[in-house]
Amino acid sequence: MSTDDARRDSVTVPVPKGVTLTVGRRTLTAKGPLGTVTRPFPNDVLAFTVAGGEATLKLQIPANRRQAQALLHSWERHVGNLTVGVTKGFEARMKVVAAHFPMKVQAKETELVIENFLGEKYPRTAALVPGVTAKVDGDFVVLSGHDVELVGQSAANIERTTRIRDYDPRVFQDGIYLVDRAHPKEG
Repeated sequence: MSTDDARRDSVTVPVPKGVTLTVGRRTLTAKGPLGTVTRPFPNDVLAFTVAGGEATLKLQIPANRRQAQALLHSWERHVGNLTVGVTKGFEARMKVVAAHFPMKVQAKETELVIENFLGEKYPRTAALVPGVTAKVDGDFVVLSGHDVELVGQSAANIERTTRIRDYDPRVFQDGIYLVDRAHPKEG
């Protein structure tokens, strides 16, 4: 197979029942049973149409470039994630590791509060991105939401909040670490 055969100028993505995809001026919006997700969309290089339960993305630039193919396939996955997010939702699991001092982790509405981290006197707080909820389940923190990027950003905020400075990381491995990346919920 030559490289010209592998280059396509359009892809189709199945759209589940109950999901509507609309393109605005520079945005792509997905509405479904769980809510609405909006993503910036490059209208100048991609054409977007929805017909018969399928969404079609077509390149408006020459398809013989590697960057054009990367853009097309990235947006194929973005549209897939949008449709999954508004129908099933996404969740990520994080593990609480407390080897030296027992940590107390509480989920509030807009933040995760970590008390007694490395014996510190004042609690640390990690911001949750709006649209993401956290639930503490024993030694695990479960993040859920309908936008995969927001769930991932909240997990990164929590990891960054519990980053250890001025201690040997081989000895002090305390923190909250991502163990299951954001994936579609079962059920």
